[in-house]
Amino acid sequence: MKGHDLINSYLPDELIIEIFRHMHSKSSRDACALVCKRWLALERNSRRTLRIGASGSPDSFVKLLARRFVNVKNLYVDERLSVSHPVQLGRRRGGSQSTLSSLKLPYMIERGESDDSELESNCFSDAGLIALGEAFTKLKKLSLIWCSNVTSMGLQSFAGKCRSLRSLDLQGCYVGDQGLAAVGECCKELQDLNLRFCEGLTDKGLVELAIGCGKSLKVLGIAACAKITDISLEAVGSHCRSLETLSLDSEFIHNEGVLAVAEGCRLLKVLKLLCINVTDEALEAVGTCCLSLEVLALYSFQKFTDRSLSAIGKGCKKLKNLILSDCYFLSDKGLEAIATGCSELIHLEVNGCHNIGTLGLASVGKSCLRLTELALLYCQRIGDNALLEIGRGCKFLQALHLVDCSSIGDDAICGIANGCRNLKKLHIRRCYEIGNKGIVAVGENCKSLKDLSLRFCDRVGDDALIAIGQGCSLNHLNVSGCHQIGDAGIIAIARGCPELSYLDVSVLQQNLGDMAMAEIGEGCPSLKDIVLSHCRQITDVGLAHLVKKCTMLETCHMVYCPGITTAGVATVVSTCANIKKVLVEKSKVSERTRRRAGSVISYICVDLSIPH
Repeated sequence: MKGHDLINSYLPDELIIEIFRHMHSKSSRDACALVCKRWLALERNSRRTLRIGASGSPDSFVKLLARRFVNVKNLYVDERLSVSHPVQLGRRRGGSQSTLSSLKLPYMIERGESDDSELESNCFSDAGLIALGEAFTKLKKLSLIWCSNVTSMGLQSFAGKCRSLRSLDLQGCYVGDQGLAAVGECCKELQDLNLRFCEGLTDKGLVELAIGCGKSLKVLGIAACAKITDISLEAVGSHCRSLETLSLDSEFIHNEGVLAVAEGCRLLKVLKLLCINVTDEALEAVGTCCLSLEVLALYSFQKFTDRSLSAIGKGCKKLKNLILSDCYFLSDKGLEAIATGCSELIHLEVNGCHNIGTLGLASVGKSCLRLTELALLYCQRIGDNALLEIGRGCKFLQALHLVDCSSIGDDAICGIANGCRNLKKLHIRRCYEIGNKGIVAVGENCKSLKDLSLRFCDRVGDDALIAIGQGCSLNHLNVSGCHQIGDAGIIAIARGCPELSYLDVSVLQQNLGDMAMAEIGEGCPSLKDIVLSHCRQITDVGLAHLVKKCTMLETCHMVYCPGITTAGVATVVSTCANIKKVLVEKSKVSERTRRRAGSVISYICVDLSIPH
């Protein structure tokens, strides 16, 4: 009824807050908060998470946030973002001078030159961290990303105030042992700790933390901490009996440290190792002791052999996710042991393990029938028969990634298409034996396919995309560098995939032109991102047809397209209301366009254009 506020009269605060909690879009919450003062206050009370920049005036800014968002439990502070201190925009009629619009939340630093001394003085430091501790005493999660001016002094003060903290991310912070020891002493509920690139830490700090809050710690990440050695891991093994996830990237960790964790942390579920001095002995202990292991990732090991995988296969029957990257001494025998012993495997990635070939992967197809995702990168010895076996056995496969697999061809892809009809994602890059035949089979059989990427596959042409357009409704398509694809293939996608939101047709220099762009505009109204770089036949005319109908477009990359001029760039920024990023040569941006949309225009770092 006109003149009556029925919503505010009848809806209690609790119900409105519950509505806010179910809104996952920040823009939606912000829009609802502008309805009235009551909704603004309720939205602020319901806000549990804040993401802010790390520069500016940390003390006053953090205190202002604390007054407005009193129930925040999760706080992310990122040195890569800049924060603008609130600017009063004037008194609202009937309201106070302090309005929602006066609070400018973080934005990315605009391009331009800055004075180094000014940047140094504005970086987030101990003062900001102390203010955080005083303002947000109920905090459960704190993430400080690359806040290099934060030291032990700030962390000690913060830990003393926020004793209910459960998650702490100190990536790139130069904190010392005293700060970490204070966290162990004060934060007895801490469960998740990330110490990646914390170069100021030594064994002393981590040992004291393990003693202080080891009973609650479940997740620990360490990388590039040169002064953390096996002594720390021995303390973790002794005191952190509930540890479930350990991620280690260190050349200073040896068998003793990993052995201590394996023997002491028997509830371990996730283990990720990049430790060049760890050998089979440590992995054999993991296979013997960590029977609940579900995720194992091994990177760049040159001292592991098939003994390690045999031990994992015998003991870790619950293993579901295995990543093997640049492990040169692993062979088919080791992968066969995993396949035979770990039949619950659902994700497998083999990257650059040059001694693993067709027989090893074929054993996975025979034994791991629940496999849903397979990634093969730089696997020159794996041939068609391996993927044929995967197609026969792994009926639930949903994602396949192939990169630089020179022995895999059309027969393998046909086998996958015929056997794995639930396939939703297919990414292929530089596999030169794969052509139209395999991709046509995918279009004919894999009706659930949503994400297709065929990058620099020289034998794939229009016939393949015509079959895809007729059989699948894609959301994501990348055919960058597939020189045989032209207008006919892209037009088939435009007519068959109305829900397409991402399209990369870069480096299709000869056969793709304005006709395809016009069809994409007509057929794909949901398109948000398009990459047109290095397409010589696309002009302002095709671009105008595209943006006229694709009203949801957010990003457009169009560098080195000689047919696109200053007028075409102006058309994009003036037509697309939602545009967020335009990548183009600087010479194609007029002064008027720069004034109108300078914040969304990006330029290539190096001008590679050929001089006249």
